[in-house]
Amino acid sequence: MSMILSASVVRVRDGLPLSASTDCDQSMGMQECRKYFKMLSKKLSQLPDRCTLKTGQYNINFISSLGVSYMMLCTENYPNVLAFCFLDELQKEFITTYNMMKTNTAIRPYCFIEFDNFIQRTKQRYNNTRSLSTKMNLADMQTEIKLRPPYQISVSELGSANGFSHVPVGEYKGTGKISAAPHQRLEPVTLPGIVSFVLSLLCGALNLIRGFHAIESLLQNEGEDFSYVIAFFLGTAACLYQCYLFVYYTGWRNAKSFLTFGLICLCNMYLYELRNLWQLFFHVTVGAFSTLQIRLRQPQGKSPDYNV
Repeated sequence: MSMILSASVVRVRDGLPLSASTDCDQSMGMQECRKYFKMLSKKLSQLPDRCTLKTGQYNINFISSLGVSYMMLCTENYPNVLAFCFLDELQKEFITTYNMMKTNTAIRPYCFIEFDNFIQRTKQRYNNTRSLSTKMNLADMQTEIKLRPPYQISVSELGSANGFSHVPVGEYKGTGKISAAPHQRLEPVTLPGIVSFVLSLLCGALNLIRGFHAIESLLQNEGEDFSYVIAFFLGTAACLYQCYLFVYYTGWRNAKSFLTFGLICLCNMYLYELRNLWQLFFHVTVGAFSTLQIRLRQPQGKSPDYNV
């Protein structure tokens, strides 16, 4: 018999379980699948936002959105379209019920356990397909899955029960190779973020202009210090790299932004004799402001109105 057996809601960044269905089945197969649930939870941030893991007579499907992942366990013959429609309903209800601040600041496992009531009701509906009231959405979901099939995770890609080995990056059918880091999108740009981006470009341009002037001065006067030229161009590179970090997601993004800000401070300390206090204050302040905006603009999943 095809049916949904259990479901859970997990925070992507650290695998903290936020809610889960209360299940009484203690069979060996179910216990093994619960291990897979825990193992997958530890690597959600490195996996695509829609995946399927086939484990013999059971399938584990999950989607991730806005820093939260929705996972479900079903029998192997349960229709794929219904499985992802079920996850889509969980996602929409959870986003409507709880704001991102609550999910990001949660420190206790299963702190939203009351969401289990909705999981159980929805699970009962999807296990009785004749009474489903969502048939109008199935065609859209079928098309969506055909256009962008879920990434297939094989059991062999999983490490020991103590954790994951490295999960090789696969391919979406018809979409080419993907990698975990570029897959992540950043939150929408805010007005302060735009201001910091423009100011960083301005500081980079000012450093570049002063660098060329320093080269001209060096050519005209042999006694000039070439290290000033290096400091100006390093400052330019640091400002432009801050712009890059603000726009694109990379690994260790926050750490890189702090190191880049440190480089900006060092360059301006070295250029103390060539700049007045207001100029130094402007460059350092813009660097600090840009670092803050990079820190605030975090990765996000699919938007709530996305079909899965």
